[in-house]
Amino acid sequence: MITRIWTLSFVMLSAVLPTVVLSLSQNRASANQASPNSDDSGDPINVTLRSQEQVEDTRIFLPRVQQQAWDPQKSAVIVCDMWDSHHCYRAVQRATEMAPRMNRFLQQLRRRGVTIIHAPSGCMQAYENDPARHRAKQEPLVSPLPVDIANWCYSIDSESKVPYPIDQSDGGEDDTPEEHRAWHQKLMEQGRDPAAPWKRQMDAIEIDSSRDFISDRGDEIWSLLKNHSIENVMLVGVHTNMCVLGRPFGLRRLASNGINTVLVRDLTDTMYNPAAKPYVSHFTGTDLIIQYIERTVCPTISSDQILGGKAFRFSKDQRPTIAMMIGESEYETAITLPAFAVQKLGIDYRVRYILESVEDQGSFIGFDELDSADMLLVSVRRKTLPPGQLQQIQQFVAAGKPVLGIRTASHAFCLRKQDAPEGRSDWPEFDAQVFGGHYTDHHPNGLRSTVVPSSQSTQSESARWLKFKPFQQGGSLYKVRPLESDASVLAIGRAEGIDDEPVAWTYRRQDGGLSFYTSLGHWNDFSETAFVEMLQQAIKHLSANRNIP
Repeated sequence: MITRIWTLSFVMLSAVLPTVVLSLSQNRASANQASPNSDDSGDPINVTLRSQEQVEDTRIFLPRVQQQAWDPQKSAVIVCDMWDSHHCYRAVQRATEMAPRMNRFLQQLRRRGVTIIHAPSGCMQAYENDPARHRAKQEPLVSPLPVDIANWCYSIDSESKVPYPIDQSDGGEDDTPEEHRAWHQKLMEQGRDPAAPWKRQMDAIEIDSSRDFISDRGDEIWSLLKNHSIENVMLVGVHTNMCVLGRPFGLRRLASNGINTVLVRDLTDTMYNPAAKPYVSHFTGTDLIIQYIERTVCPTISSDQILGGKAFRFSKDQRPTIAMMIGESEYETAITLPAFAVQKLGIDYRVRYILESVEDQGSFIGFDELDSADMLLVSVRRKTLPPGQLQQIQQFVAAGKPVLGIRTASHAFCLRKQDAPEGRSDWPEFDAQVFGGHYTDHHPNGLRSTVVPSSQSTQSESARWLKFKPFQQGGSLYKVRPLESDASVLAIGRAEGIDDEPVAWTYRRQDGGLSFYTSLGHWNDFSETAFVEMLQQAIKHLSANRNIP
């Protein structure tokens, strides 16, 4: 029998609180898509695990993906703290919007024989008479139990060398003061403790009392997993940076004790306040925590691997998506660009990465990000790609979407005076066709060049969006002349004894899309405020013009 749990009603909130309206169109569309996995119980569950591996003796992390086929009978989902209320109003909004998608995820896996464990912490009294709670309590405790399995876990050894990405010391509430006061009053009127108003799990998450389990105890859940020979565990729920990571049944405890544990990265949310470091949007804060988990704790998957369609995305997450394709070792843009993205793009943009594979150099991981990207940033040097990957880039360009290139992007997809090896594809015309450039080489490394605004940028109305003060170029000056006639030069490199070289320009492509290219991008350039601001302005300009045909 399916037990429906009552939920908090948001009707008749005070006018200062916006009505909670579930944006279900995306979820319905996903549900209507054919699932990539069969509904037949017993069929393997095919998942793609995503993690990140640090390159030895560097600060660079590269992605790793692994395909696994799980036995449903040896797999489980733990639903963490999807409570019927919370002290943060916006957290309640987001959980309420996410819950229907999460419930379909659980329904699909339950039908296939996966064990479902509901863990609304601190709410066990509400389930005293529920068969799902009795079932968990009756599980024999295994011996020996892992050390501290009944306690919170605040860190594991693998986290020691990776900086924690956000400041959550204020508790992470992102309500406005007006929202918080009104919500506090509403909770008081409902007879709830405003500091801890949860009483049970929200009713949008179904509990099948005939087969599911309810527990918030680490020893019970660990014993349950062992007694049922569970090898693979997926965690969904809130909040990623607190309960999902740290509970006795959370990611840290399970992963560090040998369970094949994954976070379902699109069915979770963080407690992060954008007023705290690193001063990014709430959704970027969640992205940073997911990235941290993939580097230090365990891999992640996404719900579309089970449900089909697209991964879940909150309706209020309206950030344009920038896909950064990084594949060069000359200038360490695998370090400088992600840092730039957090510091300068974290409020307004959603940044996704397409990075070179650990196992297969020249092949990139993350090309699925192009499907939803609004802009492509390229920092690649002399790579030939699998034909399908190059075709995806060409299709993105042909669609008229904006492209931004830095430094070695002018010679991104071709080898030096060599054809592409068998099984790989190149694009020698990429520079000319996408950026309107003509890279041939660079001037001597010792040549000191100064970057100054071009006369075209100061005189042309369409080019006045870029403003910067002259600065010293950090690396060698590229030879890029002659540019295509439609290129609008914005900045030049000036050095004694040579003609001026363009170092930044826009180009309206044949397909109608707009590109920006700069031959700057040496690691020293990123220490120049003027260059960083140039890059930031270029992204803003391309984003504003991304729908122009």
